[in-house]
Amino acid sequence: MDFSHLLRALRRSWWLIAAFGVSALGVAALSTALTTPLYASSLTFFVTTSGEDISAAYQGGLFSQQRVTSYADLIRGDRLATMIAHNSGSGLTPAQIQQRLSARPVPETVLLEVTVTDSSLERSEVIANALATQFGKLVRTIETPPGANTAAIKVEVVTGPTRHSVPVSPKPVRNLGLGLIFGLLAGVASAVLRETLDKTVKSSEVLQQATGAPALALVPYESEAARTPILLAEGYSARAEALRQLRTNLQFVDVDRPIRVLVITSAVPSEGKSTTSVNLAIAFAEAGKRVLVIEADLRRPTIATYLGLEGAVGLSNVLAGQVTVEDALQRWGEHDLWVLPSGFIPPNPSEILGSRNMSVLLERQREEFDVIIIDTPPVLPVTDAAVVAAMADGAVLVVRAAKTSQDQAKAAATALSVVDARLLGCVLNGVRRARGATQYYYYYDRKIDGQRKARTASRQPKQALPPRHDGVHTHEPATGTEAARKVRPGR
Repeated sequence: MDFSHLLRALRRSWWLIAAFGVSALGVAALSTALTTPLYASSLTFFVTTSGEDISAAYQGGLFSQQRVTSYADLIRGDRLATMIAHNSGSGLTPAQIQQRLSARPVPETVLLEVTVTDSSLERSEVIANALATQFGKLVRTIETPPGANTAAIKVEVVTGPTRHSVPVSPKPVRNLGLGLIFGLLAGVASAVLRETLDKTVKSSEVLQQATGAPALALVPYESEAARTPILLAEGYSARAEALRQLRTNLQFVDVDRPIRVLVITSAVPSEGKSTTSVNLAIAFAEAGKRVLVIEADLRRPTIATYLGLEGAVGLSNVLAGQVTVEDALQRWGEHDLWVLPSGFIPPNPSEILGSRNMSVLLERQREEFDVIIIDTPPVLPVTDAAVVAAMADGAVLVVRAAKTSQDQAKAAATALSVVDARLLGCVLNGVRRARGATQYYYYYDRKIDGQRKARTASRQPKQALPPRHDGVHTHEPATGTEAARKVRPGR
């Protein structure tokens, strides 16, 4: 992971880093609050020998320095602790006193610093006073040669005992600072690990590597997309422009074999394939194309709901021979856009979509429309999309950024290739602004007269398709409350 990827990982997981930092800060604060305060009393011993000349004094100094190190261990021993316990009146056992004593030789000197730490300031001072007396006695006993009256080493208290009224433990500032630092470091490590283990598709480069097909469009994430899935011609937004770019790219995928019948699918549910199908159809209709949208998702149909159309009669009824396609087609909007809803939900969608009737239907509609867009179920859960894609001129795979895994995208592309379906490219949907959608925002992320233009779909009265330039007229629309429109859009 290079530095730029690291920065992106930290930016995407800033909340995780903040959570670790706050949690560690809270733990440090709680630990500090629950820790019993400890107070200290300190004193310093001076260790020396008696020497009569300079040479003897020098040798004695070296001897004293060696002794200081040994005396540090002696202070922590049980013999001195027993003497202090018997003479201090602290009420502690020798073992408890040992736990409260610490000693540190001052380097290059004959000084020995001793600290007594206790939860009671007064008791630490009592133990320190007893230590000042008893340690000297112990040294004299140990250092006095047999038959002599004077010890070779003399220990004197040169500083203290001094008690410190401010607790030496806990230290709130240090604890909170260390807690925050460790928390942030743990958060950064978690963010890097999360980025390393995250195998979702987050960029067009990763998407192309996984599927082997180019990214035809990056559809930016917009918070209002869930409320307004359908975009109108007059809407200025990054999402609308991305879909217009998808329309343009599809027109130039293969200039020798223009795409007439197009399948829109995804790897798994909730990736935005249906909204992409509808908005792409609107984009083609805006460009003056005669467009048909077929709702071939016979399991969870949504297009009729998005467009506000009646979906009770549609594709499944046509394929079952219950109605003609002219009866089921419905026109939407101002442009030459027609919709064939799903109809009733059959028990065997794959068999119906793979039937000869479906193939005949598509061949006949090729003669009536410039572009046919077929919305199908996801590829991985069911085989419906693969069956229909084999009849079409090509398929477009919609992938949700940071949701669909690379393995899922790869498996979807493989499922299409198995049936010899032509994968024209992919659409990376829901791309965050920092992930490559800035080119759309540069031109279209603006407010017009202080407000975004309204994106509410204006439903036109149901009417027959106007005649084409070749003079062939269509039938008149049926009237009344019929669910299906009895109009055939003729050439």
